[in-house]
Amino acid sequence: MRNTRRRHPLAWLLAACLLAGAGAPGAVPAPVREPQTPEPPAQEQSLAAVDAYLEDQLAAMGIPGAALVVVSNGRQVHAAAFGRADASGRPMSIRTPVLLASTSKSLTAIAVLQQVEAGRLALDEPVLTYLPWFRLRDPRYPSITVRHLLHQSSGLSTAGSTAFEAFDSEAPGALEQGVRDLAGVGLTGPPGESFSYSNANYNILGLLVQTVSGQPFGEYMREHVFTPLDMEHSHTDRAAARADGLATGHTLWFGASWHETATPAPAAGTPSIRMYASAQDLGQELTALLEGGRYRDRRLLGQESVETMLAPAIAVDESKDYAMAWFARPLQEAADPSLPPEAVQLPRLLEHQGEWGNTHTYKAMVPASGLGVALVINGNDPSAPSRLKELDYNVLRILHGQAPQPVREQEDWLQRSGWALALVLLLAELASLALSLVLLVRKPAAVTGRSRLLYLWAAAALALDGLLVWLCLVHAPARFAVDLAVFVRQLPDVGVTLLPALALAVLWPLPRTIWLLARARRQALLSRE
Repeated sequence: MRNTRRRHPLAWLLAACLLAGAGAPGAVPAPVREPQTPEPPAQEQSLAAVDAYLEDQLAAMGIPGAALVVVSNGRQVHAAAFGRADASGRPMSIRTPVLLASTSKSLTAIAVLQQVEAGRLALDEPVLTYLPWFRLRDPRYPSITVRHLLHQSSGLSTAGSTAFEAFDSEAPGALEQGVRDLAGVGLTGPPGESFSYSNANYNILGLLVQTVSGQPFGEYMREHVFTPLDMEHSHTDRAAARADGLATGHTLWFGASWHETATPAPAAGTPSIRMYASAQDLGQELTALLEGGRYRDRRLLGQESVETMLAPAIAVDESKDYAMAWFARPLQEAADPSLPPEAVQLPRLLEHQGEWGNTHTYKAMVPASGLGVALVINGNDPSAPSRLKELDYNVLRILHGQAPQPVREQEDWLQRSGWALALVLLLAELASLALSLVLLVRKPAAVTGRSRLLYLWAAAALALDGLLVWLCLVHAPARFAVDLAVFVRQLPDVGVTLLPALALAVLWPLPRTIWLLARARRQALLSRE
């Protein structure tokens, strides 16, 4: 393991030159090649280049800390840690737990398939078989099966099932209550027909494991998943993770500075977004899956179950499919840009990213070469998460002998500059408040003959309030597929200005309008005298 150490620019240049040696001046032109599978990475050389790249990028972005583990052919071949785990300056380590967010899902999928192997669950059996009380606000819900949940094809959507993320209950029954609260949620389409990502799918799966095993979900994971994999720094409980040195999450505020940010994930989402693990522990999970379900001398899952888990089953878009807790696509990062696309047969990449307001995690596997990558970062930029995703992809590029691509923001202006828009709206509301007070406290004689101005101002102020309420309660939740409470929790720099503006837009209009109209009526009467 290595801690952060500033590397001389020549080290990066040397690594880049080594990677690009085939294209050096004077080289013999490459012959026309038949379609081929890219060669396995040149390990020592590419691993050094990955470290140099991550050090430079984390320093350039100001990201507090990160840890990386690479596994190949059943063993860990590389581990590196960079930066700090918290404000005290404690060094980040490959054994430091980090909130996983959505990369928790693959661990839950392992638990589900263990119960399938045990005969307690069946993939094509309806959820109602195991949870007779399960309800949704849609007549099609009885046909949702365990397989639909695993493949994110139940019809539940992100937009309709994120309310639980705004609450922070640690009650023992939080998981079950979160599933019961779905009774008012509808479906986007018939179960099994199309992909629709929702954390609720995996929360239901976690409750199924808890129900059929007779063990609390966290206890089950510790006994049947973490322990067999020697995942000594993995937890489902926040208090246990903190006692084990949990890395503090950081959020980029106003696009400029990183701050420690308390954005706790709720216990109701433990199976989908609320597990904690170190980079080293994630590497051990990847090793087991790449080895057909075996870790060292222990069998976690049968080979057939692993194949079922990793088999692409439903289309996400034209280039990507979904398996069980894994996105599947061709490994474009291995493609040699000097060759035409039809000349390269790309292996399949299985990957998943975990995005929370203050952490970013990434897991990837290339079964054809036995390569696995786990990257954890104790910070995130919710206004532009694509920047950290590009780090993930560039790690893959370097490991496969390709040059990294520039890191670019792909989010639209509303997401990138939401904090600025929220600030403008707050200033507009404050200006509206000030002007209204000026008009209302002036002596009647000072505005004689201006009753029309008061009517116009009342209408304009109401229009501003209506716009803000529409943006907060209608447009933003639909645009980002989350409830407002979740939105401001994940984007605290937006929340500190948006919530006061919204409060003014909701609480002030009625008394202001009554007061303005009363003053306008009085002015009209005065003007007639």
